[in-house]
Amino acid sequence: MTGNRISIFGVAALAMIAGSACGQGSVGPDVIAGDITGPQRWGTVGGITGYSIGTESCNIGDEDLLWDDELGDGTPANLHPLMGQNIFRLKDGRFEQLGQSWLKHAFLALNLGGLCSNNCMPSSLGGSGLGPGCNDPYSAGLNGSQSGLGPKFEVNPTKGEYPWPFTGDGQSGNSIYKRIQVNNNDVNPSLNSGALYFGEGQYISPDDAAAGNDDNNASYRRITVGSLQSGGYNLSFTGATQRGKPALQAWQDFDPAVTLVFYDVPFDGRYIVGYKVTDNGDGTWHYEYAIQNLNSNRAAGSFSIPVGDGVTVSNVGFHDVDYHSGEPFDNTDWSATVASNSVTWNSPTTHAVDPNTNALRWGTVYNFRFDADSAPENVDTTLGMFKTSATNSFAIPGVGPAAIANCIADTNGDGILSPADFSAWVAAFNAMAPECDQNADGSCTPADFSAWVSNYNAGC
Repeated sequence: MTGNRISIFGVAALAMIAGSACGQGSVGPDVIAGDITGPQRWGTVGGITGYSIGTESCNIGDEDLLWDDELGDGTPANLHPLMGQNIFRLKDGRFEQLGQSWLKHAFLALNLGGLCSNNCMPSSLGGSGLGPGCNDPYSAGLNGSQSGLGPKFEVNPTKGEYPWPFTGDGQSGNSIYKRIQVNNNDVNPSLNSGALYFGEGQYISPDDAAAGNDDNNASYRRITVGSLQSGGYNLSFTGATQRGKPALQAWQDFDPAVTLVFYDVPFDGRYIVGYKVTDNGDGTWHYEYAIQNLNSNRAAGSFSIPVGDGVTVSNVGFHDVDYHSGEPFDNTDWSATVASNSVTWNSPTTHAVDPNTNALRWGTVYNFRFDADSAPENVDTTLGMFKTSATNSFAIPGVGPAAIANCIADTNGDGILSPADFSAWVAAFNAMAPECDQNADGSCTPADFSAWVSNYNAGC
C-alpha cells in the first residue's frame, strides 16, 4: 500500500466489492473467502469451547494464485495462503470479538468451478496453484486440524510473508488447542438475549498482497446458537456469506446507526473504525467504538477521542480478544486515561519495551467506550501505531462529546436561564457565595450585578 485512504462505507463501495466478489475479475491473483461453512464444535475445556470454520476460497483475479507448500525438489515453501477464523457477537449495540484461531496453512488447491465464477481456468501448476475463476474448499474439519495450524505472531499480513516451516507445525493438543476459543457464557442464550453472532474467514497470501488485492480477503456469515451438548453450544451458519466484507461490516449491516470509516496506513495495512452514539435519555450519551485491524503489520498501540470543555466522562470501558495456545502476546487490557480534553487508551507498554505486549494486531477487533454528559460532534480521533516509523499517529474522522457552554448566569443551576436566576444571584451575593462572582475577579461586589445582566443576555 502506497498511500492512505479514508472512506465512509457507502452504496458505491459496497457495489464495487460485490461486483468483484462475483467474479468480474481483478488484476493479478486475488483470493477471497467465497463461502464460509461449518462451523464445527470440537470440545470444551474449563468452560471454553473450541470451534473451527470452513472457508472456500475463490480466485477472482486474472492470474494463478500460488498454493505451494513445497518446491519441485521437495524443499518446503511459503507460497500458499493462510486462513484465519474468528467469531463475533453483536449485543446491546456492542460488536465484540469472542474468539480467534491460529492459521490454517493451505497445501493443495482443487481448482473447482461454479462458486464465484462459471469460468474456472484451472492452474497449469495443478494443486500448487488456484486458477482464475476457480474455487477450492477447506472444510471446518480441515481448518480445525491442529497439526496444520500455525501462529499469527510470525506472519506479516501486509506482505503475506511468514516463515516455513511454521512454529507448531505438526503439533496437536486438547480439544481447544489452536482453534477458535469461545467462553460458553458469551454464547449462552439465557445470558445473551437478542444477541447476534457472526463467523469470519480471512485469507493471507503473499502474491495476493503483492498484487495489492489484500483488502477483500475477509468475509463474514451469520451464526445461530443451538443446544448445549457435551459442555458446549452447537453453532450453525444461516443466510448467505457476505463476500469481501470483514466482520465489522456486520455491525453496520444490522444497525444502520453505525458509521464505518476505512483507513489505510501508508505502506502498511487497513483499519476499519466503527462508531455509534446512543442517547441514554438521562442527560448523558453512550459512545461506542470498535476498531478492526484488517491487515496492518505495524498494529495499533493507542486510541484517543477528543472531549470538549466542561464535559464529564464516566463508565470508560475496553474489550479485546485473547491470544492462546502458546502465542507469545500478552493479554493485559489497555489502560484508559481521562484528561480535560480527551479519553485515551494505551497498550500496557511500548513495542520498544516489550514487542509482545497487548496491541491491536491484524485480524482482531478491539472496543473502546464511555458515557458523557454532552451530545456528539464531529472530531478527529487519533490512532497511534505500535511499531514506530516516520509517522506514528493518524487522524481518523469520528465523533466525540461537544463542549458544554459555561452558563455562568444560571446561578440556581437548573440548566436554564430565567428570572429565578436573578433571585438566586441576590441570595448568593448576600451570602458571599461563589455563584455571585459573575466577572471572575475572585470577589463579590456590586460590579457583579452588571456582569450577571451581561452574562444573562449572552445566554448559554
